[in-house]
Parts: sequence; C-alpha cells; structure tokens
Amino acid sequence: MGDEDAGKTANAKDWNSASPLSRAWSSPSTNQERDKDQHLRRKLSRTDVEEKPPPLPPRPANLDLLQASPQTPEGTLQRPKTSHRPQLQSTATTAVSLTDIHTLSHPNGPSDIHRHSANSTPSGQSLRGYGSAGKFRGLSGDIDETASVRSYAPTLEAGGDVESLLGDVLRAGQESPAWKLLSNQEEGLNPFDSVQNEEDEILRDFDSEFDDIGVTDPTGANEEELRSLWWSKRKHFIILSSAGKPIYNRHGDDNLISGSIGVIQTIISFYESTQDSLKGFTAGAARFVIVSKGPLYLVAISKLGENDSQLRVQLEALYMQILSTLTLPRLTSLFSNRPSTDLRRPLQGTETLLSGLADTFSRGSPSTLLSSLECLKIRKSQRQLINSSMLKAKCDDLLYGLIVAGGRLVSVVRPKRHSLHPGDLQLIFNMLFEAGSVKAGGGENWIPLCLPGFNKNGYLYMFVSFLDSHTHGKESIQMERESERREDEIAIILISANKESFYDLLNMRDAIIEDLEANGTMAVIKSAVRQGRPATTDIIPGTVLRHFLYKSRGNVQYVMPTYKPYYTTMIAKRKLISLYHTLHAAVHAKMSHLKVHHCVSHDSVSLAWITPLFELYCVAGPNASRNALAQSANKVIQWVRREEERVFIIGGAVF
Repeated sequence: MGDEDAGKTANAKDWNSASPLSRAWSSPSTNQERDKDQHLRRKLSRTDVEEKPPPLPPRPANLDLLQASPQTPEGTLQRPKTSHRPQLQSTATTAVSLTDIHTLSHPNGPSDIHRHSANSTPSGQSLRGYGSAGKFRGLSGDIDETASVRSYAPTLEAGGDVESLLGDVLRAGQESPAWKLLSNQEEGLNPFDSVQNEEDEILRDFDSEFDDIGVTDPTGANEEELRSLWWSKRKHFIILSSAGKPIYNRHGDDNLISGSIGVIQTIISFYESTQDSLKGFTAGAARFVIVSKGPLYLVAISKLGENDSQLRVQLEALYMQILSTLTLPRLTSLFSNRPSTDLRRPLQGTETLLSGLADTFSRGSPSTLLSSLECLKIRKSQRQLINSSMLKAKCDDLLYGLIVAGGRLVSVVRPKRHSLHPGDLQLIFNMLFEAGSVKAGGGENWIPLCLPGFNKNGYLYMFVSFLDSHTHGKESIQMERESERREDEIAIILISANKESFYDLLNMRDAIIEDLEANGTMAVIKSAVRQGRPATTDIIPGTVLRHFLYKSRGNVQYVMPTYKPYYTTMIAKRKLISLYHTLHAAVHAKMSHLKVHHCVSHDSVSLAWITPLFELYCVAGPNASRNALAQSANKVIQWVRREEERVFIIGGAVF
C-alpha cells in the first residue's frame, strides 16, 4: 500500500469518527475539494514532524557519572584507561609553557635542558590551529557537553608527565619513564652556585655584601660613590631613637645615612601623629619593616625576599642584644631623663655583637627562621654521662650550665622550673661563635650580661672557657684567633646570679673537664665535632634530597644535614635559606591552612610539611620527581623518630 492510499484510509477513519456537526462544517462540496483538503493536511502533518525535534535523553547526574568510573587509588588524580568518562585531552599543569614539562632525552645531556627558555611559547602555526573550527571536525562521538575548546588543544604529548606531577604528594606511586631518564642524567653546574635568572640577580656578587663601605670624606668628594655602594647592599639594619638620633647602622657612617634616617623619622612621625603605627612599606625592590620598642625604632631594609614577620623576628633579636648590654630599666631611665640621649656611648664596644648578629641574618640563619636550637648528635647514654658529670661538679651558685660545640648544644643543666629561652641562647652563641670577640680574649672570660628571655631587669654573670677539639699548639691557637668562626670550637658556659662566684665556677669547670676525660665522653664530643653533620645520603641512602630542616615543636630544637656538596659557597647558602624562607612563609601565613606545600622552580623541587609535632622543609634537585621527594620526606620522619634521643636533648639535666 502506497503512502497516498494509507493517508486516504486514515483520513476516512477520522472523518467517520467525527461528530455530525464537525462533518457538516468541514464536508467538501466536491471530490476535487476533498482531495485538496487531504493533501493540505498531509503537508501540515509532515511540517510539524520535521520542526519538532525528538526529546533529549536524560542527562546523568555528576554522582552517577563518578560512580560509573572504576575505583582509583585514594588521593590520585590519574584517570584509569578503562574509564567511560569523556576522553578529555587537556590536563592541568603548573608549567608556564610546554617546554617546562617536556622530559625528553637530550643528546647533549643536561646542558640542553637548561637552554630551554621558561618564557617560550608554541609556534605560531599551532597557535593558529587552536581557534579554528575545522580543527574539531571529525571528532569522536563520545564527546559530550562536558568538553571544551581547551580539551582539544594539542597538549597531549606532555600529558603523561603532567599526570606524574599531579600525583598524591605523600603517596608513593609509579614514575613515568621520562622522569626516571631525566633523574638519572648527570647534572652539570649546580644552579645554586650562580645567578641564572632575574629573580636571583639581586644575589650577584653577594660575597661583597659584608665589605666595608668606607668613611665619607670631609670635603664630600666621595659621597656619591659611597651612597651608590650603600644602596647596592641587599640588607640594612638601622636603629634610631624617637628623637631621630642614630644609634646603630650596619653599613656606612652617620654622615652618609643622616639623610635616610631623617626621611625614615619623618615618615614614622607622620603616622604617629594620626594615632597610627607604621609597621612596613615597600619602596622599589626593598621592603622596609619598622619595630617600635619604647624610645627606640628598629628598621630593617631587605631586598632578599623575607616577609614582614621574618624581618620582625630579626629586629627583635637586635633589640634583645641591646637589652643584654643595658637591661630594660637602665634603657628606660636614660630616655626618661633625657629623650635626646645619645645611646652610642653606653653601647660603645658592642657594635661588633650587633654587626655579627646582623651579618648572620643576612647570610641566613636556620635557627632564627625556626626560632629553635640545634644540638650535637651523640648517643643518649653518652649525653647522660655528660649530664651526670656536670651535676656531680655543680656548685651552689650555678644557675645554668652549658656545653656548646660549634654553635650546637651538647648538654644543659638547669633549675627544675626554669628553661633557657631560644633567643637568649642565640645571643650567647652569637657572642661566642659569630662575633668572635670573646674567643679573641683567650683563656677564661667573666662577662656580665642580661638574658631578656629569663629576666630583662637584671644582670647575670657568665663564665666562658674554650676547649680545642684538636691538639694544642702555637700554630693552631694562632689560626683559631685569626678565624672569625670555627665549627670545631668547644665551650663550657657556666652562668650564675652571683657576681662573686668566678672562682667557684672556675673550680667547677676543672672538675667537669677532669670527669669528662676520665669517662671518655670528652673524646666523644671532639670526635662528633670533627665529623660534622651527616650528609643526606648518609641518612637516607640514594635519596634525591640535597638538604632539609626538621624542627621538633615540642623540644624547640631542629636538625639538618651538612651543606656539602651542593651549598658550600656563600651565594648557594643564601639561595637555600631564601627558599626556606619562602616555604616557611607559605605554611605560616595568617590566613593559610596549608599542611603540605609543594614548590617547583628552575633550580629545585621543594616541600614544606607541618603538623602539631614537627615542621619539615626539604629541598631536592630540579630533576627530582614529586613522588621521590615525598618518599624521601617520609624517610626523614622515620629517621628522626629512630634517632630522636640522639639528635635532640629531651629534658636535659635538672636540679
């Protein structure tokens, strides 16, 4: 039966089933009119069918779509091959361009890798194809509305390596062959030893940072030259009184910086007149941070990238150094009687201590960054023998007893309810090992000082005696006196509140040395000092880590490996500490809730990990994979747990 006959039959049925009234109204007068009417009805029926599209199938919910995919390991971002989800080609990446994630083999070794520019872009031909409609013709029908234009950009060639970058940061996973190939290649020049990009340009010729600028000529002939040298310094510390009197500055004399001090004083006074305190501002590439302490203003000017809180900690340490010389009551009394007091006279002779502390901050100090102490690694039983020797020789006037080796704490004896503040110990270590003024005196030293963390209102008296880890001789003594700091210096420090207890502490020192020599622990200390810190490969064989900092929050102590062989130069150490400053700032920001922070740069791959118990900052080479870094971080935690009573002083000896 044809289409026309079928249409006629259907219309006849409709006509017969209609009511009489409708048949009377619509009945045609002739057969010709009836045929025209049926033809018009068929045409209208076909038009309605063509214009009305079929209903769309129900769109699956997101939960159903996720449940349809096979299970993957928890925390991973990799898509299984058997997934029924759309085959999206775009992948998220932290790289600036494709060259940042290419990990192909280079015939000339790592030198070819470093030739790639971080700012390179795809060729113009490929860019023109991105917006072309013809680029998307002939695609598979599996793609639905979850796709996008970026899904079809030609970035698939690096997709495998991007997935390995996005793996779980603390879960060991499979590394791509490209990463393994790149990690096994021999590295050429250490990127930390030189300046390779604009970010590190500020560290060029960093060795000259601590050179003296010189004195301004009375005629002012060399003022412009000295001013240029002054501004070339990466870091400045300036202390002035509320009356605008200069007290201390690390670089340059008073004539050279008088103009700068005047500007700073004017800015601070302007904000104080509006009942507001100026805490910091930025001028060019320099960050200015201001701390107000009563009649003193302490100013830090840094181009090294530290944030405000880190610079504020350094200024607090300089203020504590001033209090250790004057005490707070005397400082307040001087300025209350005469606000325009010149504080340089009472502080005369302490410029070396202030400059030593300032230079430590400029070089980079893990102890200051972490606000904690480093201890010498020895066995627990050996440390207990040292503690018992100090307790056995203790005199009645003893308040604190310390044995320090190269700036690392070996043993401490303290009252039961009193602990030494890390800031106080930093002042002592700076005086003994950084400034070198006490060591230059030789023999026994009797020093009155204030420990602000213990009591900022009064003086204590410190007995200091240095021991040599090597054999004594005229040549070795001369070399030690010429050296500003020696990693193998051992000092016995005994602190008392009685200024007449010098001879009692001297006898105690002799008794301690005699007992340490008898039980063999003196040889243990000297051997540990000569061995130095362990390397990362000694701690974790075959690790990708080059350096790390581990802080025990409960003990307020930290441990780190040696700087060798990657960070032996001054610029390499400064770049490493700057990286630690960046990691520390990221996880300690006020509004941050980060627990793990992963950072990738042109010269390193680094990780920060904080918990209520510890803080870990670790650095690997630029070719290290994320999974290898995470594995090494876990192994560092395991190593510290095994060696905790060796690398940290747990409790110490109390009386």
